[in-house]
Amino acid sequence: MDSKSIVYYAARDGNLGKLKSYLQCNKGKYEVSMLVGAKTRGATPLVIACRNGHYDVAEYLIEKCQADLEQPGSVMFDGETIEGAPPLWCAAAAGHLAIVKLLILHGAKVNTTTRTNSTPLRAACFDGHLDIVQYLVQHGADIEVANRHGHTCLMIACYKGHLKIAKYLLGLNADVNKKSVKGNTALHDCAESGSLEALKLLLEHGAKMDVDSYGMTPLMAAAVTGHKEIVEYLIEIPDLVSRRERIDALELLGATRVDRKRDMLGAIDLWKRALMERYYQDGVGEAIPKPHAQKIAAYDNVTEIDDLEGLDDLLADPDRMRMQALVIRERILGPAHPDTSYFIRYRGAVYADAGKFDRCIELWNYALDMQQKVLERLNPMTQSSLYGFTELFSFMMCEEGKHRGARALVVPSVDAREILRVFKKAVKEVESGSETVAKLTKSKSESDYLTRVMFITLHLACLLTRLLDHQVNDDERMTQDIYRAIYDLVKLKAKAKGGRTVLHLACCKDTALFGRYPACEFPSTHLTRVLLKVGADPNERDDDGNAALHLAASSKAEAPPPVDLIRLLLAEGAHIDATNAEGATFADLLQDQPVHRYVNTVEYTRLSCACARVIRQFKIPYRGVVPARLDCFIASH
Repeated sequence: MDSKSIVYYAARDGNLGKLKSYLQCNKGKYEVSMLVGAKTRGATPLVIACRNGHYDVAEYLIEKCQADLEQPGSVMFDGETIEGAPPLWCAAAAGHLAIVKLLILHGAKVNTTTRTNSTPLRAACFDGHLDIVQYLVQHGADIEVANRHGHTCLMIACYKGHLKIAKYLLGLNADVNKKSVKGNTALHDCAESGSLEALKLLLEHGAKMDVDSYGMTPLMAAAVTGHKEIVEYLIEIPDLVSRRERIDALELLGATRVDRKRDMLGAIDLWKRALMERYYQDGVGEAIPKPHAQKIAAYDNVTEIDDLEGLDDLLADPDRMRMQALVIRERILGPAHPDTSYFIRYRGAVYADAGKFDRCIELWNYALDMQQKVLERLNPMTQSSLYGFTELFSFMMCEEGKHRGARALVVPSVDAREILRVFKKAVKEVESGSETVAKLTKSKSESDYLTRVMFITLHLACLLTRLLDHQVNDDERMTQDIYRAIYDLVKLKAKAKGGRTVLHLACCKDTALFGRYPACEFPSTHLTRVLLKVGADPNERDDDGNAALHLAASSKAEAPPPVDLIRLLLAEGAHIDATNAEGATFADLLQDQPVHRYVNTVEYTRLSCACARVIRQFKIPYRGVVPARLDCFIASH
């Protein structure tokens, strides 16, 4: 174990004796400073000592070793890695008051933040350490500093249900109506988490029923998350919410009872109360009829029940009742709210588990259409929907004809038309995502998102090309449709991270998605064959100068590239002796594997390539002598 690791682990484990003996043993001041400032596993000795509550170690590092009080590190809390956490933040988050006092006594900055702009005060509020909250405030902590999402100390205290901390902050005149980046207030946080007492406290201090970026009030936030006691409390406060808001809250809460709690009787009761509010007001106000919405095939064309008897009849048809919940949620929340598509997908997954794959596919397509219509391109929710399809189709192809589940349901064969239907939507996402990335050239996250969508799209294409030789081999029209759709993908010339095209990805082992049902493996010869057939360029280079052949050769020795893939690329025009940016050829990248194991190099060595190598080898001047279009060709050999 090296020196810095010895110091780190002694600090982590609170072994002061070992730490002292090691640092004091023939270590000069400069070396001690280097060891105390070095990071192991992303954290300095002081950061990890403060995280784990080792007061004597922290004191020694500060007073005897002059450890930097502000040097941040990476630490784990509840399974999450916190980046850029200063020692004071770590001590406050972990609830070590004595160390907090020690650090501040020696001059630690009380409002220092993590990479996400979380302060020590906010960390203490998160885990309910009232004594630390009070001490930090007494020593200058700013109660209004919000993290990168705009969440304040009051918001997090309310969300976590730490009533005493919320009372303390409100006593300091914390802004009760401050909004986060997404427009929610502390009142929303109480409603979403179910903290009724904190919600009452906020209302006493002037909290307003404002809307967030989705147009949701705290009342609707409580309804969508299923906190009945908060909904009941809010709708009983005179003049706080309108009659229509009460109706929507009861109906939405009923939908939530169906999907989250499987409480059909509770849902019926809530929907009946909503109908009473709509139509039976003892002569007070006019009726508020339900809007007439277009029937949706994915919901089995159900219409919303508008009478008490019809609601009673729903109990005899649970499936129709579940569709009723989806219709109500979409009407009230709208298609842009994440819960709308989430519960559509959830219901589809339940159908798949019951062996009703056609119902699942229909619902998931409806959710995907909704997401692509209202969300920004490359949205993680859309990615998740597309990935869900790859897993579903892969499962069906892997388990086709097998019995599964307690009722011995037989998994049907997947319909190529359904994969093609989703594949076209994935291509649409790649197209619009490429345009987005082109406009935001420095956006790493957008580039990562596009890469993932391209991976998913290639997996769907891989599934389709597998079916070309099986399910659709006699269906000429379907075969043409598949080729045309894959051509549409190739002609986009979309680039994943590193400048890799779809052909690069098809020939690369790194394209494999980590799923439970890997129906496709990469590199994929049958997918590569189709990509080449519809016009993919076998010699196009990525940012590192690699052609598809280079990537195919880069597989590990324990999983060598398939011979048929190599021969296919060469037969379609790949240059066997082309070099990448590091000057490596296909043969060089095979590591210890002999090239003749794959091909006869003489067979695939063109005269033009040999000429180019001679020009490069003997450094013969060629620029301005040969046609300009040959410059790149010569330079790549």
